[in-house]
Amino acid sequence: MSMFCYQCQETAMNKGCTIRGVCGKTPETAKLQDLLIHTAKTVSSYINLLNGNALLDNEIHRWVVNSLFITITNANFDDDAIIDEIEAGEMYREALEMKISELSISIPEKYSKFVDCSAEMKTEETLLEYAEKVGVLRTPNEDIRSLKETILYGLKGMSAYVEHAKNLGKESFEIYRFMETTLADVDDESLTLDDLVKMVLDVGKFGVMAMELLDNANTSAYGNPEITKVNLGVRNNPGILISGHDLRDLEMLLEQTKGTGVDVYTHSEMLPGNSYPFFKKYENLVGNYGGSWWHQTKEFISFNGPILFTSNCLVPPRGTIAEYLNRVYTTNSAGMPECKHISENEDGIKDFSEIIEQAKTCAPPLEIEKGEIYGGFAHNQVLNLADKVIEAVKSGAIKKFYVMAGCDARMQDRKYYTDFALALPKDTVILTAGCAKYRYNKLDLGDIGGIPRVLDAGQCNDSYSLAVIALKLKDAFGLKDINDLPIVFNIAWYEQKAVLVLLSLLYLGFKKIHIGPTLPAFLTPNVLKVLVDNFELGTISTVENDIKNF
Repeated sequence: MSMFCYQCQETAMNKGCTIRGVCGKTPETAKLQDLLIHTAKTVSSYINLLNGNALLDNEIHRWVVNSLFITITNANFDDDAIIDEIEAGEMYREALEMKISELSISIPEKYSKFVDCSAEMKTEETLLEYAEKVGVLRTPNEDIRSLKETILYGLKGMSAYVEHAKNLGKESFEIYRFMETTLADVDDESLTLDDLVKMVLDVGKFGVMAMELLDNANTSAYGNPEITKVNLGVRNNPGILISGHDLRDLEMLLEQTKGTGVDVYTHSEMLPGNSYPFFKKYENLVGNYGGSWWHQTKEFISFNGPILFTSNCLVPPRGTIAEYLNRVYTTNSAGMPECKHISENEDGIKDFSEIIEQAKTCAPPLEIEKGEIYGGFAHNQVLNLADKVIEAVKSGAIKKFYVMAGCDARMQDRKYYTDFALALPKDTVILTAGCAKYRYNKLDLGDIGGIPRVLDAGQCNDSYSLAVIALKLKDAFGLKDINDLPIVFNIAWYEQKAVLVLLSLLYLGFKKIHIGPTLPAFLTPNVLKVLVDNFELGTISTVENDIKNF
C-alpha cells in the first residue's frame, strides 16, 4: 500500500514519504489521517453553511481542532483512535446536515464535494479506498497544491496552540471560525494563486492571535516565566517523566504525585515548565531529564519509570527497545496502539493514579548528566532586563542577536546548529525557543555583562515571546522598520507548528528569515520564488559562509 506525505522536514529524499513515514507512521495511518482532515473539512463546510443560524455546541469546534492536532507529525499512530475521531466527525456531520435541511439552506457548488461522502466511509477497507481520493495528491497542479498544503500545515500548527489554551480555559470563537472557514474553503477550485497567497498570510495573522491566546493562558494560570536554573541530575526516588507541551497536564500530575514519594521530571519541550513560578512550589519537581524528542528511545530506557506524553513528539520504537512501551502513557492528541490512553472526566480532570502506582514499582532514574541550565527568558522577563540589554547594544557589548528557535530532529546535518552556535562571535546573543535549543543550550557560551548568551524563551509556541521582544526593541530604539534591528533569523524547522511560526513572522513583517536544514519539500520553485521576492526567505549553507553573510 502506497502513501504520500511531505509535511515534515525529514520527509524521504526531501520529496515525500511514499512507502512508510520517516516518522514511523504506516501507509494505513497516513491515509486515515488524510481522511480525518477531509472529515474536518466536511464538518467545517457545514458549520459555514449554518453561519450562525443555529446554536452549535463548542464541542464541535473543539473536535475540529483536535482532529487537526492528531495529524501533526509524531502525535498519533493509533489507527483505532483515528477511526474513532472520523466516526465522531461523521456524527457531527449528520447532525449539522439535519439542521441545514430543516432550515432549507442550499449547498453551494464549492461544498458539493462534501455531500454524500459518508456513503464511501463505512468500513476500514472503504475508508482507506476513499482516502486515496482526498489525500495530498488530490490537487494535480503542483503550485496550487503547494499553497493549499502550506495553509493546511499552518492550521495544523495553530490547532496545537489553540488546544493547549483550551485546556487552560482560554478559547477564541474568532479563531475557531477562521480555522473552520479556511478548512472548508481551501479546496475551492475557483481560488487563484493570489487568493491562496493571501490565505497563507491570513493563517499567519491568526497564528499570532493563537500564540498570544496560549501565552495568556499559560501566564494567567502559572505566572510569567522567570530566570531559573534547571537541575539536570536525578534523585534516589522513583520518578515519572512528562513529555510534550501541555502545562495543564504537568499541573495535574504534580498535584497527584505530591506526598507519594514519586518524583516528576520534565522531558524535551516540557523543560520550560520549570521556569513558571506556580510549579516551583512542588518539591517533587526535580528538573529536566535528557534532551530533545528524538533521544527518547535511549532516554526512556535509562529513566526506568513511566512516561506521560501530553502531545507530540512521540516516536514509535523498534526492536527490543520497544519493551519500554508498557511504561508509556498518552493523553490529549497523542496516541500509540501499545500505550494506554488517559482521558479526562466530565470535570476536566485526569486520573494519573495508574501511572503513579507503576512508578512506585520502578527503580529510580539512571543519571545521564549533571549540572544546571538556564531557562525562563520569555518576553516579560527579557523586557524586565530591557534597560540592561539596550545599554549593552548601545555600548557595543552586544553586536547582534541570532534567533535560533524552532525544532530539533535526528538527521546528522542538524549538527550545523551546534557548530553555528559555537562559531558565533562572543559579542552576540542567541534568542531561542523550541527543542532546537538542545543543540546548544548545554554549551558553555558564557555571558555578556551578566546577560547569558543563550536566552531560552521556552517551548516552540513561545516563539511568540521572541517576536514580542523584537517589536519592543524596535520601539525602544525608535526604528520604523523591524528589519532594521540587529537581529538575524536562522531557524531550524521540523513540523507544522514551525510552519505556523514562520507564517506568523512573515505576517508581522519580518524579512530575510533563513530556515533549515532544508527548505520544505511542499514549497514548489514558483511558490518559493514568491516568498523570496516578497520576504527574502533564505536557507543555510555552511557555518563559515553563513556567519560571514549574516
